[in-house]
Amino acid sequence: MPRLDQLLELLKTDENDSFVRYGVAMELAKAGRFDESLAQFTELLKRDPKYVPGYFMMGRTYEQAGDSAAAKDTYTRGIAVAKQVGDLHAAGEIQQALDILS
Repeated sequence: MPRLDQLLELLKTDENDSFVRYGVAMELAKAGRFDESLAQFTELLKRDPKYVPGYFMMGRTYEQAGDSAAAKDTYTRGIAVAKQVGDLHAAGEIQQALDILS
């Protein structure tokens, strides 16, 4: 069974599992299914707004999809959340991505 299918099955058992939803979004992005990936990232951050890795990879996915403005917005929100939860390392990594994009 392909990894995406496995993750989707796991997600059915617990739709609030941030790690699994993140994995689904990543697999969709890897497959070039950016709209579906971004929908999963959006749902992830709606359910778990402090899931910092989601902001970083959602920003990357927006970049891959060619939407620099949305990527910048996502990175900016991610930096704020990372600082809020005390994850300064992640805040720095997201800031680097934002700086490269700007």
